[in-house]
Amino acid sequence: MADLREYELLYILKPSVPDDQLPGSIDKVTRLVANYGGEVYETLNTAPWGRRRMAYEIDRFQDGYYVVNHLRMDPNRTDDFESQLKISEDVIRHLLTRQDL
Repeated sequence: MADLREYELLYILKPSVPDDQLPGSIDKVTRLVANYGGEVYETLNTAPWGRRRMAYEIDRFQDGYYVVNHLRMDPNRTDDFESQLKISEDVIRHLLTRQDL
């Protein structure tokens, strides 16, 4: 098993997700990280930025719920993880960046 590397994951949830279901949608992404052998930092947890207007439309959405996760993951698993994010029902866009450079 390779060493875990640190990443920051920014993702945008669809604005059509009801407010009371947001924690569940965020939880799905956290579980997806765990399914791929990753872990969300205990000290930083999930930081929702809230609903914000986007600079341009994505899939006919003009705004979305922005969420940031700090996580550790095996770099060999990130491609598969990102493939799953792309087909997620609630996530309309994501950006995974390596933090330990």
